[in-house]
Parts: sequence; structure tokens; C-alpha cells
Amino acid sequence: MMIPIPPEDIREVPTSVLAYVGDAVYELYVRMHIVSRFGGQSGVLHKKAVHYVSAPAQAHAIRILHDDLTEEEQSVFRRGKNGHQGSMAKNASPADYKYATGLETLIGHLYLSGNEERMEELIRRIIAILEEPKQGD
Repeated sequence: MMIPIPPEDIREVPTSVLAYVGDAVYELYVRMHIVSRFGGQSGVLHKKAVHYVSAPAQAHAIRILHDDLTEEEQSVFRRGKNGHQGSMAKNASPADYKYATGLETLIGHLYLSGNEERMEELIRRIIAILEEPKQGD
């Protein structure tokens, strides 16, 4: 377990760092979910993981969850979404990429501030949203 960053200090962590950590944490949780649910070979698992970790998927989920975020969480999300984008995803629109970065920033913020219970709740909800059948399926 890492030592949480105090609230007065977490505000000073650059959004790019929060997103970097959030990306890693989110992908780890997705991989754990996929292994526990599907098992199988790594190539198959990777294909399933892409469904959850792609920028369009993350953007879709955060658009649904946005109104359920606290004011502070919305503020962190906005900071990440509106922050400088160092790179751009190949298979995502600029808007989806910004939303995905905002989500990763929020996850990184929750993780680094020691709010793992809330982070895990949001990740569970994201996974549930992404597992809902799409219209026409």
C-alpha cells in the first residue's frame, strides 16, 4: 500500500502525472477483471482488454457517470480533460481522447490521495457500463 498524498499536496501534482498513474491503475483493474472473468490466453485477454481501455470506451463511460461525480471529482476530471495533451490516440477522436484523459486523471487522483474505495466503485461502474449490450447487439 502506498502512502496517500495529502489533499493540500495532491493539487500540486501535474494532471499529466495523475493521468499517467490513473492509466496504469485502471488497466491493472481491467486486466484483473478480465482474467477472473474470462481466463484464457494472453492474446485473447489483450483483445478483450482493448474493449475496456480504449479512449472511446473510457469517454463513453465517463459521459454516463459524469453527473454522479462529486463537485471535487468533476473539477479533477475537468482539469485532466482540459489539460495539455502531449499525444493523441490513433483510434480516437480528439474529444474522446480528452474525456479519456480526464477519466484517467480522476482515477490517478483518487488512487494517489488514498481514496481507493471510491476509485474501485467508479471502476466497477465503468466496467458494468462497458459490458452493457449496445443497441443492435
